[in-house]
Amino acid sequence: MRVTCAVPSRKRRRRALERAKGFYGARSKRIRTVYDAIDKADSYAYIGRKQKKRQYRRLWTVRINAACRMLDYTYSKLMNGLKKANIDINRKVIADLAVNDEAAFKALVEKAKAAC
Repeated sequence: MRVTCAVPSRKRRRRALERAKGFYGARSKRIRTVYDAIDKADSYAYIGRKQKKRQYRRLWTVRINAACRMLDYTYSKLMNGLKKANIDINRKVIADLAVNDEAAFKALVEKAKAAC
């Protein structure tokens, strides 16, 4: 009699099919296609986690630059001025100030202008 390892095999396939739930067509039904689809999805998820960081940084830069332009200043001059003034605030916080607290952002710009 041959050993089939039926229980672990079925469990492994069921786990794969659960992960592929919602995929289009055979990519959620046929086990060989499911394995390929899951591998591809995992690689996209890995790449996406890296891209998310880049996209947020770009968004923050755009927001900071837009707020600077309203005060007749530029993003690059602001960042250079903050560096010279030894003000170490990350772009996420600066962008949040630019959107939610205009007075604090304006004070930051004034400090950067004074340092240049």
